[in-house]
Amino acid sequence: MRATDDVRHIHDRLRNRLASLADHEPGLAAGFCAGELRRHLAAADEALYGPAAGAPETRLLIRALRATSAEIDRRIGTLDTAADPAAATRALGAVLSVHLAVEETVLLPALAELPGADVGLMVTDLRTLLDGGRLDRPGIVDVREIPRGQRHPRIFARFSRLAPGESFALVNNHDPKHLRREFELAHPGAYTWDYEQSGPDLWRIRIGRAA
Repeated sequence: MRATDDVRHIHDRLRNRLASLADHEPGLAAGFCAGELRRHLAAADEALYGPAAGAPETRLLIRALRATSAEIDRRIGTLDTAADPAAATRALGAVLSVHLAVEETVLLPALAELPGADVGLMVTDLRTLLDGGRLDRPGIVDVREIPRGQRHPRIFARFSRLAPGESFALVNNHDPKHLRREFELAHPGAYTWDYEQSGPDLWRIRIGRAA
């Protein structure tokens, strides 16, 4: 419940600030959106969307949220040249409001039901990113001691933190073929998968984000 309240507080600040700019200072809206709002979109993608992108229960939801996020980003890029900045800001605010409502009422409950997902940790990561911090990016993710239901969200969370061309080593006690199918569905053409060791007791796979 606290994690949900934290996210709503963050969302309310964005909604209220954008509405205030539209009503009183539309000329400043482009700067706010290009800065703070875009930072929020990027942080939400890394902290909330990334860990759930591969799970069958949330894959399509994440795809839809990313599509809406891309549309918001596109609209931000048009504010500087809008003939009516106030109207363009209000239109952007309407799309943003629906997007944030879906995060609150659909995404967060889905994450709470997702095996292995820690919503509290995800929201802490979100706040860390919004405050200008960086998330831990270990070079090796050893999941052998992690309960099976918690492994895949951990791996997708690590992948979400990769820049193009970066990679990490996954260490497991079996060949994670099902995980690779999830990657193919969630990130077709956007990931690399190279076996560095293949059994019999240990598998080590280099997983990267395509450059």
